[in-house]
Amino acid sequence: MKKNAVLAITRTAVMIAILVMIQFITKSFGQYVTGSLVNLVLAVAALTIGLWEGIIVAAVSPFFAFMFGIGPAFIQIVPFVALGNAVLVVVLWLFAGREKEFTSKSLIKGYAGAVVASAAKFLTLWVGVTKISFLLIPGIKEAQIEKMTAMFTWPQLVTALIGTIVAMSVVPQIKRALKKSKN
Repeated sequence: MKKNAVLAITRTAVMIAILVMIQFITKSFGQYVTGSLVNLVLAVAALTIGLWEGIIVAAVSPFFAFMFGIGPAFIQIVPFVALGNAVLVVVLWLFAGREKEFTSKSLIKGYAGAVVASAAKFLTLWVGVTKISFLLIPGIKEAQIEKMTAMFTWPQLVTALIGTIVAMSVVPQIKRALKKSKN
């Protein structure tokens, strides 16, 4: 196995470990803290490790959240959350993932990507969770639908914006540090 492949696998595993730790430690802090931190990790993974590695971290995240009792109360919702996370990662990466170093122009593009990626995740979750997943859950009660709808609509936009904007603020420094460690 090539050195770069081993490094990418290791970094992906570290991001997943950080993500699991954050979800476990912050689960009592509520959706805004945990969700923002999860989106931060997803964005950092995509922008520092790579697109496919970011997608892997994005797909794994909601399954751990489900196991820890954070987020989706029904397994039928988890794939839609994974899809929403993957959409966030892909869109953000398309805007800023190929940047080796961030200039003023590429940072503006990255922040715009953070907004677009957050909106895309929000729309994916809104359609997936509130329009499709409830049809897949036998016997779901109206109160449960209302609670899940409240969790998986605009709060997702807020937490995605917080996480991706913070990521765009720290990723240039992380990339510089990674570049120095290669030398």
